[in-house]
Amino acid sequence: MTDRPSHSARFFGGPLDGRVQELGDTEPVAGTVLKHVHLHDGPKIETRYELGLAEDDCWEFRLCPAPLPEPETDGVG
Repeated sequence: MTDRPSHSARFFGGPLDGRVQELGDTEPVAGTVLKHVHLHDGPKIETRYELGLAEDDCWEFRLCPAPLPEPETDGVG
């Protein structure tokens, strides 16, 4: 039995919107990025969420903006 509080975080945006995830026994770290990969019935879709502490001292995962596509190279370097 432990006297440490249980930490959980709610997801905002993207395919995990509204879900709640337990953060485990370690202390949450603001700025941690979680990557979610969706593979069902179609192409692979990756979304990223960043962990942060909300104004009411609750943890939340907010959807990160999609990364910019990598520039194409012409093979000359």
